[in-house]
Amino acid sequence: MIEQQYIELYEQYRDLISEHSVPAMNALRDTAFEHFKRLGFPTRKIERYKYTDIAPLFAPDYGVNIKRLNIPCNPYDVFKCDVPNLSTSLYFIINDIFHKDFLPKSTLPEGVVVDSLADFAKTHPEIVERYYGRLAQTEEDAITAFNTMLAQDGLMVYVPKGVQVERPVQLINILRADFDLMVNRRVLIVVEEGAAIKLLFCDHATDDNKFLTTQVIEAFVGDNAALDLYCLEETHEKNTRVSNLFIEQQANSRVNHNIITLHNGVTRNRTDLVLKGEGGECQLSGCVIADKKQHVDNNTLIDHAVGHCTSKELYKYVLDEEATGAFAGRVLVRKDAQKTISEERNQNICATKTARMYTQPMLEIYADDVKCAHGSTVGQLNDAALFYMQQRGISKKEAKLLLEFAFINEVVDQIQLAPLRDRLHHLVEKRFRGELTKCKTCKLCK
Repeated sequence: MIEQQYIELYEQYRDLISEHSVPAMNALRDTAFEHFKRLGFPTRKIERYKYTDIAPLFAPDYGVNIKRLNIPCNPYDVFKCDVPNLSTSLYFIINDIFHKDFLPKSTLPEGVVVDSLADFAKTHPEIVERYYGRLAQTEEDAITAFNTMLAQDGLMVYVPKGVQVERPVQLINILRADFDLMVNRRVLIVVEEGAAIKLLFCDHATDDNKFLTTQVIEAFVGDNAALDLYCLEETHEKNTRVSNLFIEQQANSRVNHNIITLHNGVTRNRTDLVLKGEGGECQLSGCVIADKKQHVDNNTLIDHAVGHCTSKELYKYVLDEEATGAFAGRVLVRKDAQKTISEERNQNICATKTARMYTQPMLEIYADDVKCAHGSTVGQLNDAALFYMQQRGISKKEAKLLLEFAFINEVVDQIQLAPLRDRLHHLVEKRFRGELTKCKTCKLCK
């Protein structure tokens, strides 16, 4: 039983795990452990995991940095992006340790915090205790329970009432080790009433080792607040990422979440968003470019708990060679959620006969005054368009690239931040061209 090695790990090192963490995180640890023991890793028989076999991903013998040893890495030596005009407040997380030695020179507005979750919990325990673990419930999901029982630190983003953070905040998650390593990362985002922030998370791996990352993100968006959250994965074929994102929106709030997978091994992203206040708006977007034997599974739930809210969802996949993609998106409109507007689309291209795409858009509606639609398509590139372009002197390879690029652009264009949008157009084009090195001077992107 794969779970047993982790049960024994926790029982043997429980005190050491807690010693290198903080009370706010330790308070939920034992309960999460009991839930994990009861649940075990999810199987394909569980609806939300039917497209990804989770347990074998955890079978390898990964190292775990329980003692919180500092693995040497100067991120500025390896992260140098040559894409211009992307001006951000830049922070680094090495594995799951927030690095205070590499803080941006620019200052954040007064009261705004981007810091180690554990350190913030020492100075503001009341805030962490109020929010930590409230959305990421462990009794029904084993991955959330697993992360909660082992995570010792992570990232804290706090934006106080009424503060607008104009400069985007960029978090570079660097996986660095001389051995196969498991990382359990936690993120807590609190955007209070009337506040706004734009966040960009980038995942990279510096070493040619196996990495397994579990990540749990909890995001609270208050009345009239706004959160733009962009997630970009550029790792390698030996990387496994299992990420659970939980978002709660209050009245008249706005959330724009865009997740882009360019390079990976196995990726499983879960997004649960609940609209709890009237007038809330959310947009969930994602694009996947996969080849070889890569696997990407996006599973979403948008819960319209109250009326007069709007949600839009668009995910696109381009799969080549023997890649596998999966999308399962459920929109739940509760009984009292009248005047709901919701649109869900999933569109996919399988460029080869050996690529596989599984798609399951779902609407569950209990209100009678709503405007909801959903749909999905799976197909190949348009032969007529390819022929038309070749007749005008464009090579078949270039024509294929242009069609794929145009197909994905609809998702990239959802990004509100113009410099980031331009950067991603650049990276997507390079990915389609098969250029594994995204930036000439960046040692991360190999």
